[in-house]
Amino acid sequence: MKINGPNQANFNPYKNQIQKQAEYKKALKQQDQLEISSQALKLQENTKSNAKRDAYVQEIKNRIETGEYEINYEKTAQKMIDFWSRY
Repeated sequence: MKINGPNQANFNPYKNQIQKQAEYKKALKQQDQLEISSQALKLQENTKSNAKRDAYVQEIKNRIETGEYEINYEKTAQKMIDFWSRY
């Protein structure tokens, strides 16, 4: 026995599931993108090292390697006290 009702030819109970699968496949095909704002680019430029500071750091490294670098313990302790007394 066959029952034919209205719009039986276009009836597909799995239509929603098929559409969801198609959308999911489209989402998988999309590639990740990275967009950097102009403000972030400016911040990156500011973090680049300064030639004067690089020379200063290299001078300290050289003095440490040769054993000529001397630590002022009182000044170091005072700076630590000043830092922690703010909080």
